[in-house]
Amino acid sequence: MVSPLIGITTYRTKNPAGNPILALGENYAQAILQAGGIPLMVPLGLPKAPLSALASRLDGILFSGGGDLDPGLFGMESHATVNDVDPDRDRVEIQMVQDAVAQGLPFLGICRGLQVINVALGGTLYTDILDQHPQALKHDYYPDWERTYLPHNVRINSESRLAAILATSQPEVNSLHHQGIRDLAEPLQAIGWAPDDLIEAVELPDHPFGLAVQWHPEWLTAHASMRALFQAFVAAATG
Repeated sequence: MVSPLIGITTYRTKNPAGNPILALGENYAQAILQAGGIPLMVPLGLPKAPLSALASRLDGILFSGGGDLDPGLFGMESHATVNDVDPDRDRVEIQMVQDAVAQGLPFLGICRGLQVINVALGGTLYTDILDQHPQALKHDYYPDWERTYLPHNVRINSESRLAAILATSQPEVNSLHHQGIRDLAEPLQAIGWAPDDLIEAVELPDHPFGLAVQWHPEWLTAHASMRALFQAFVAAATG
């Protein structure tokens, strides 16, 4: 069996010498490797046609975490807490979501990845959950907490594909975000909620594999349920 090629979205930063680089958290690549896939970093800056050509050569796409989306993309004003906006990353990932949907390409979204999938398909975000979501819990357990810290559970629809994959409808999860889904994109279905009812997991019905979660399972692969999520994604990408 040929291992599937999984594209993983990247972000811009600088190395210690101050030179610009494209980067990816190693945990994403390791989670895909452990699940049997071959991770490939998707570069930013690609024009539309080469980006679509790249998507057509991939077996799956993982939309990784990172900085905030430009609030103007979903008709919201900015907020003092909005940070690390990269318009080119927004452009690249929105197009890749739309290409993945159009091509029936398996995809998995993580944290920012869930948010960009929702925006790409017509949804909106809270630009700051604590400020805008009624009776919100704290969700931004960073940078002073271990990324494996599990501050709350998520209530998963027991009839969903995700519940079957995780083999639980009440997983304990980490929480490393200050934004989240406000208005759910019409094509998506909400399948998981935090204790304050913030949407934490979505799926795209009638798609080979279209799932996204608000937590960071790549930091939680010591747990069988989170390894199972990556295994299911890679299996779907295998065809």
